Amino acid sequence: MTAQSGEQIASQIGANLPYLRRYARALTGSQNSGDQYALASLEAILAGDADYDSVLSPKVALFRVFHAIWSSSGAPSADEDSDDGLAAKAQKHLRRLTPNTREALLLHTIEEFSAAETGTIMGVAESEASELISIAYEEMSRATAGKIMIIEDEAVIAMDLEAIVTEMGHQVTGIARTEASALDLAAKESADLILSDIQLADNSSGIDAVNGILAKHGDCPVIFITAFPERLLTGEGPEPAFLISKPYTEEQVRSAVSQAMFFSSTETLKA
Repeated sequence: MTAQSGEQIASQIGANLPYLRRYARALTGSQNSGDQYALASLEAILAGDADYDSVLSPKVALFRVFHAIWSSSGAPSADEDSDDGLAAKAQKHLRRLTPNTREALLLHTIEEFSAAETGTIMGVAESEASELISIAYEEMSRATAGKIMIIEDEAVIAMDLEAIVTEMGHQVTGIARTEASALDLAAKESADLILSDIQLADNSSGIDAVNGILAKHGDCPVIFITAFPERLLTGEGPEPAFLISKPYTEEQVRSAVSQAMFFSSTETLKA
């Protein structure tokens, strides 16, 4: 590897690393575990110990290296030494999933890889990747329905999110447009999951709203929605395990909601 090619690869990795970290977190259900796998992938590539295929697109090549490391480790689903009730619940759900379906679903929906690209990353044929995605949707649909709070100041988006999760079989406890209304809504009825925008109507923070709710009412999984995910995935502090980019697709919302319900991840951003 020449110095120039090394610099090019480093630049390519830097541009796609925030998305790998997002994926790794959703996959493991943990910020710490996800970041460890992303870091291992980065180190292996820069040390020349990984098969980073420059013929592929940079993002596909990076994710492919990650999956080689992830698969060789046995693809653990969460911190194995944790005896936390939420982690134990996640493990119970995950044992019911067909192997590799979770990975295929996240790659296809959250990261928007095609079935062919998903197959390349996972080292399987396109047809097998498509089948894994289909199986994942079927298995996710069997998950227990829950109550979801929506924190979103744009009425059209809020109504769309409500329609998506309602169709999935979940109940919406209400829609809040500001931090104050979100706190009031949480006091009236508890939620099993919070779906929150970052910037709210009165310039208040969805992050502050979520952290306030969790501090007062206890843990529940959280999904943040933002138009600038790379700004939130800096590695400089606690970050969300589940993050959807705007504009989102229905598939992304369905996948993230199902994954969050499975993992019951409670790691949130701090202001």
